[in-house]
Amino acid sequence: MPTVYSTRNQGWIPSLFNDFFDDNWMPTIKYNGTTPAINVSEDEKEYKVEVAAPGMTKNDFSIQLTSDGDIVISMEKKTENKEGGDKKDDKKTYLRREFSYSKFEQRFSLPDNVEKSKITAGMADGVLTIDIPKKTEEEKAKETLNIEIK
Repeated sequence: MPTVYSTRNQGWIPSLFNDFFDDNWMPTIKYNGTTPAINVSEDEKEYKVEVAAPGMTKNDFSIQLTSDGDIVISMEKKTENKEGGDKKDDKKTYLRREFSYSKFEQRFSLPDNVEKSKITAGMADGVLTIDIPKKTEEEKAKETLNIEIK
């Protein structure tokens, strides 16, 4: 889960570091991105993961189940806004052109009581929802393997 550190009420030391690293003479890489808000809930039948993703489509997301039992949610979005001027490949005559790139990945370890083959996902109203059903008592009993003693 993402951790947010607050610099409020921490005295002059964080300000000193910010002033040092924000100087124009020192090359820095600035990242202007956001991590989507995620809700994880549980009831007696399933776990549910909800990812706030306004402006995204289902094609922007990838959901994978790893061999380690983790579920990996990835998002990648590329946009390009054109204002004013014309795009010309030969002479670069546009007066303003903006583009952006967003990427996000979150990994969750799934508990043992999950029916991995029945995980489903859907996208509606800017929210990606992943339903992760729990195994029933019958499914848990089927997993018990009796070993014959010879």
